[in-house]
Amino acid sequence: MSLDEKLDKIRMPKLQNQHQTHVVLSAVEDTLRDQKTEPSPTGYFAALLALLRQSVSATTVNKDLATSVVYLLDVVTPYAPQPLLRSKFSQILVNLAPALTLPEADAPLLRPSIGCLESLLVAQDSAAWELSQTEIGPRRAIAGLLGLAVDHRPKIRKRAQEAITKVLKNPPPSPSLDHPAADMCAETALKSLSDLAIQSNQAKKSKKSGGSEHEPALIHALQLVKTVAAASGGWPSKKIEALCEVLLNISKSSNEYMTMAAFEVFEIIFEGMAETTTSSKLPMLLEVISELRPSQNDSQLLPPWIAVLSRGYDVSAQIEPEDTFQKLPELFELISAFLASSSHNIRVSASECLISFMANCVPDSVLLDPSIYDEKVLEKLARAAVDLLSVKYQAAWMETFNVMGAMFDSLRWRADLILSDVVKTIGELRGNNSFTGKKEADEIIGKAIRAMGPESVLKILPLNLAKPKPGQPGRAWMLPILRDHVSNTNLQHFKTEFIPLSEMMFQRVMDNGEAEKTMEVKIFETLVQQIWSLLPGYCDLPLDLTESFDQSFAELLSNLLYKQVDLRSDVCKSLLTLVESNKAIAAIETEDDLVLQSRVSKEVAKKNLEYLSGFSSNMLAVLFNVYSGTLPQYRGYILQCINAYLSITPAKELMETFERVTTMLQSSLTELEVQTQAEKQKQKEQNATDKMPPVSHTLMDLVITISIYLPRDSFGTLFNIASLIIVMDSDPQLQKKAYKLIPRLAESPPGQEALKERSAELQQLLLNSAEKVSAPARRDRLAAISTLIPFLPNDSLHFIPSILSEVVISCKEVNEKARTTAFDLLILMGEKIVSASGSIIDNSKVPHMPDDAPAVTANLEEFFTMVSAGLAGSASHMVSASITALTRILYHFRESLQTETLAELVETMDLFLTHKNREIVRSVLGFVKVCVISLPTDLMLPRLKTLVPNLMVWSHEHKAHFKAKVKHILERMIRRFGADVVNKYCPEEDKKLIANIRKTRERNKRHKDAAKVAGAEGSDDEEGAANGKRKGRFESEYDEAVYGSESESDRSDVSDNEVLGKSKKKPAQKGGKTYIVEDEDEPLDLLDRRALANISSTKPLKQRAQVRTKAKVDLDGKLLLGQDSDDDAMVLDTPAAGGEAEDEGGVGAYVKAIKGRDAVQRGRGGRLKFSNKRDKEEDDEMEVDEEDVKVVKKQIGGDSRDKFRGRGGQRGGGRGGSGRGGISSGRRGLGEEKRHGASGGSGHRSGGRVMKSPRGRGRR
Repeated sequence: MSLDEKLDKIRMPKLQNQHQTHVVLSAVEDTLRDQKTEPSPTGYFAALLALLRQSVSATTVNKDLATSVVYLLDVVTPYAPQPLLRSKFSQILVNLAPALTLPEADAPLLRPSIGCLESLLVAQDSAAWELSQTEIGPRRAIAGLLGLAVDHRPKIRKRAQEAITKVLKNPPPSPSLDHPAADMCAETALKSLSDLAIQSNQAKKSKKSGGSEHEPALIHALQLVKTVAAASGGWPSKKIEALCEVLLNISKSSNEYMTMAAFEVFEIIFEGMAETTTSSKLPMLLEVISELRPSQNDSQLLPPWIAVLSRGYDVSAQIEPEDTFQKLPELFELISAFLASSSHNIRVSASECLISFMANCVPDSVLLDPSIYDEKVLEKLARAAVDLLSVKYQAAWMETFNVMGAMFDSLRWRADLILSDVVKTIGELRGNNSFTGKKEADEIIGKAIRAMGPESVLKILPLNLAKPKPGQPGRAWMLPILRDHVSNTNLQHFKTEFIPLSEMMFQRVMDNGEAEKTMEVKIFETLVQQIWSLLPGYCDLPLDLTESFDQSFAELLSNLLYKQVDLRSDVCKSLLTLVESNKAIAAIETEDDLVLQSRVSKEVAKKNLEYLSGFSSNMLAVLFNVYSGTLPQYRGYILQCINAYLSITPAKELMETFERVTTMLQSSLTELEVQTQAEKQKQKEQNATDKMPPVSHTLMDLVITISIYLPRDSFGTLFNIASLIIVMDSDPQLQKKAYKLIPRLAESPPGQEALKERSAELQQLLLNSAEKVSAPARRDRLAAISTLIPFLPNDSLHFIPSILSEVVISCKEVNEKARTTAFDLLILMGEKIVSASGSIIDNSKVPHMPDDAPAVTANLEEFFTMVSAGLAGSASHMVSASITALTRILYHFRESLQTETLAELVETMDLFLTHKNREIVRSVLGFVKVCVISLPTDLMLPRLKTLVPNLMVWSHEHKAHFKAKVKHILERMIRRFGADVVNKYCPEEDKKLIANIRKTRERNKRHKDAAKVAGAEGSDDEEGAANGKRKGRFESEYDEAVYGSESESDRSDVSDNEVLGKSKKKPAQKGGKTYIVEDEDEPLDLLDRRALANISSTKPLKQRAQVRTKAKVDLDGKLLLGQDSDDDAMVLDTPAAGGEAEDEGGVGAYVKAIKGRDAVQRGRGGRLKFSNKRDKEEDDEMEVDEEDVKVVKKQIGGDSRDKFRGRGGQRGGGRGGSGRGGISSGRRGLGEEKRHGASGGSGHRSGGRVMKSPRGRGRR
């Protein structure tokens, strides 16, 4: 930005505080005009300097004037000539000094003053910087800036640091690379940091309450050190040792911000040293840091020291990788000693440092072509690694395992042989039953497999499954680890090791015959599957593909695909991986990086693909046969595999394959045509029985898959197939597949060329087949048209009006995906017409137009006219669809349409709002909503006079949510145009609705504000989750699924989101969750046939725990219930208190019925067993009234205030009248009348029912 542009902004102030500056600038410009001086940077500078002398004296400062003058000086100084700035430096500094040192100076004055100083200092030459700090020169100024750089005010501090950075990054011309003031800045910053650190430590030692008052200043000082280090290209070499010592002391602070700030300084220093110009300082810095090694058990200082050392050698590895690698064993020994520490923090820091060393300090040259010295270094590292697994480091084994993992990851294939002892030790630990770190050990063994290869690892830790040796454990647990980690190895190993093992295991399964499978047989079956699940890993970039993948191996895989359905997915995945992994390497455009490419060069990958292409023809034949014999829901992975092999098949063989498939397809279509209706019905029933699709469907899938790999000359056959099937409305699914052919072709460049060439032919085909399209194929037809539109030449734009009516009516399709595709197609058509603006649309070629129809020019308004033609239709459905279509394209193109067109559309829809047909009005409401939220205010305000009254007519209509829709539109109107405007045009009798909307909004706002104040936002959800209560209108997910709807406020066939082109958020999970109901004693056996009975879609209730309560007995051993006696007690098992009342009704009763002690159970052989034991607590039920209950209670001596309580809950009798058989109320004496109903008051009261005791049953 030029000086004039900056001054123009000041001349036109927008803020109140800028007016003073504007006045001063005007005065300066008037002075320059009076003196007939040119308004140049020099002129402005001289005038402002004179003003500065007037506003600032040695004792007083006119703050208002000084602020404006200094601000203008800050603007002008960067543009002033540098010789002028050098000559006037002392004069300006003397005038600025009072402003900078004034105690009451605030940010508006200080910040521009700092800016002036910055510009002045950047302009100074080497001679000026040689002046001492006691003289008036740049060094004195920089000292002032350093003082402001640790100011407690953040804006001033930030501005001063920015100024220091700019000054140090722009040194004067001299032989030295560093700025002359860099040493001074470093020294000052370091002294400030040291002093504050000492003060902070003393305050902490004396435990004063203000001990933390130095910490903000310390962080500011650290920030200054960071600024100086970043700006001066690294810290001066002489002061590195002192800085490191101070920083490491600060790092052990308990304040995490201090530690982070100290680390950031180290990071800046190391980053600066990564440059070649300053890299010579790095060895000295690393040496200093090493010498500052803290005490062995200093848990505060050691972790930051280790972290700094780790980062330093990371930078060193970037600058001198070979030298750093040679130092690695010494570093490893130095840091690994800390793994024996008793402090967890030290151990973790040490392990992370070692991991960093392995990740960053091993160069690629060591892996690809190691020298003799490199091999010796690797051997030393291996010995150190084995040493880490000794008992000495037992407490740090988890951290050690992480280090081992990093070693395998970084050494890759060089880990073979040198780390074999590590694998052996960890394998033995893993085999020990008492070892607790099995998960971590598995991870390390997995990394060893990936690095060394499975062959090397299995030599050290054999599986021992085929011929187990006595005393050696079987290691079947390694099969899943192998599956997850095998890659980039020799395929031959799988053939020699695992195929014989698989055959042996499978033979044992076959020996079982038709007999019921024992657990041993099931284990062998599982082992076979686990073995073949290793094959995809072996096929991931194998090193010996051309030697190992021979004809016999291909035949074996083909047989497995045919015969072993369970292994198909693994075999297909393997074949796919074989092709895809090599294609990924061959597609790399950069130079070969053999470490990154896992030792497989691009040339080798291309040879591998060429070799595989020799098998592709036969493999495709096998895959086609398997595909045709597989149910549709399991075909996905087979189709992916077919795709991969089609992509590498030679053109000649591909054409032969295509011809075979098309010949079979044509014959199947011919058979379909000659079949009688009875034969078709019989075939349909047969397909329904075996659930297999017709052959023609399968063959069509294969044709679609092959299509993008075909050469151009075969596309004629493809289009013939499509034209035949598209008009076959007798088979909707086949028609649907035919339409998919066009989008599929658009995926390849040759296919796109074919679509351009045959555009006219395809247009005619789509127009002729419009009457034959079936409902399931509608969406795919629209997708095919969408694919064709971009390839339309400008002389074929008449296709758009020809097909438009079908697209418009599809906007009201029942299928949501078809509607969405129709909306997208409308937008695509509009964009096509816009891109072809100015071209001619020949209406005489449109089928439903007369031959003499005039041609029109393609533009957006013409497209809207085409869509609007449907408004004149006689069918309400067509009119409604046209309005919906107009709504969608209006929302998309609203900013490109002319105002007149918009006004006409709104006026037309205003008239349609008075229509009596609900379907039409429902679409118009959607249009009005779009207008209200998106069209310009000046266009909509005049229409409100008629629009609001017409809307209000429908606010009384309750069907199809009309009232809710109108209310929503009014809310949006009020939000945009204001309540007063809407209220003005609202009929008097409907103003209550406006008032209701206004009050509702105000109430919601109050509630929201109150929730924010209380901090209650989100707490409701947490409470709801804690209470386990279901939120919403429905009690269960089933009720919600049956009675709920996706949108409570809008149940129209077309949602607002669809019309506005917004994607509807899919629910996170369809349906409810699934739970496993387990017995407490033993886990669920998932191999059991009856396991499905223990899978529940509702969360199982926890069974009530049995707690022990003490029941009182008298001297005769009789139970005393309901009395406070201190006699000896007898322990009874009773259900836990609380919650029984809730369980008795609804879901609780159901759960009790199926899981209670009287529930039906299965015994041996699956036989049903019913419990005949009567629960002593459960009595027969007898329906009585509440009054009867009171009478009974009174007769048996109970109190009307007593509550009926059960054992531990609220179902039994009250005290003095409860228990089993009414013991506590006493036995019936001789001559006493019999008691009828509920004996002893033991009736259970629940919902107006009293339950009789077994003792009193039948006594009347």
